[in-house]
Amino acid sequence: MKNFKLLSLLMFLIASFLFIQCTSDPIPGLPGANGTNGADGVAGADGTTSCVACHSSEHRDAIDAQYAMSIHGVETTMYDGRKLSQYGNRADCAACHTNQGFADRFILGDNELVGPYSTTSDQAISCTSCHDDTSGHRSFDFANDGNDYALRTLDPVQLIIDPTISLDSHNDSDTMGYSNTCINCHQPRTPAPSANAFGNYAVTSSYWGPHHGPQGTFLYGIGGAILPGAMPAIGAAGHAQGASCVACHMGEPAAADDGGHTWNPTANACLKCHDAEPEPSEIMNASGVTLDALRATLLTELQTKGLDSTGTKYIFDATGKLQTGVYPVKVSQAAFNYILLNEDRSNGIHNPEYALDLAQNSIDALQ
Repeated sequence: MKNFKLLSLLMFLIASFLFIQCTSDPIPGLPGANGTNGADGVAGADGTTSCVACHSSEHRDAIDAQYAMSIHGVETTMYDGRKLSQYGNRADCAACHTNQGFADRFILGDNELVGPYSTTSDQAISCTSCHDDTSGHRSFDFANDGNDYALRTLDPVQLIIDPTISLDSHNDSDTMGYSNTCINCHQPRTPAPSANAFGNYAVTSSYWGPHHGPQGTFLYGIGGAILPGAMPAIGAAGHAQGASCVACHMGEPAAADDGGHTWNPTANACLKCHDAEPEPSEIMNASGVTLDALRATLLTELQTKGLDSTGTKYIFDATGKLQTGVYPVKVSQAAFNYILLNEDRSNGIHNPEYALDLAQNSIDALQ
């Protein structure tokens, strides 16, 4: 019996050994011949020329120095002493006056953003307002697609005062439409006055007007109150057809404080089309009357003939301060045009014919 058990155990061990041998990996043979080489991949972009050219300290330090001289970089204060970015919790303000607010304008698709954008810290405009540091470039094939500089938008801009109108800065001076980024904020927020049922218009704030950045629409001849008299066609101005925000304000610097990211107009840009840098004093009508003289006349007319509906006060007082009240619509329209001419801040250079006609037609409406 004991011999039988011993024999059974021996047979079990032998079977186990055979099973292991049958199921174990075979001993590998010699390596086979190499396969055919695959096709070469597409050559990558040269990092030195296409990336480091912009993404280097040497390149960015110069931009930072220019930006520090710009109005965007130097945060100004409002009439009540608050910084511009501290308006970030007001509807319609955050989308242009705060860094994240401008980004969210495109991320969220909302122009009437309300904070908190600056409750804990200032959100002044910075690099990442205009340049998307998340999505980056639309294409790295700069040779064929152009360098979009990762700008948040290159699309035509639908106007706040009239959503049926879109402006597009594409022309020979701005083939990518970079200036459309600028127009998003550099446009009026308030449309020109229109008459109520009684032929009047109410000015409800002493800070009333188109707002402080109407340059984008002024360039195209849009935004002012239309009064009887000659007016140029929309988009007919030479600067609208052959120049742009970036062409004039971001050209190759002629001095340390112009061009590039200072956004101060550079003479180098002017000299591409003009024999000399234009002077505001050269903006004059056919009779030789300068825009400055027309604006001064218009203010005088508003201070002496711009009476409210009760005939008791003028829309601008003797010191030039705007007065709230209900005024005949032509008075409000002339006042709106006066404010627009001042807020454009180019002294007519953006669109000379439009500026002169706005001023003259406003004067004629009050006489």
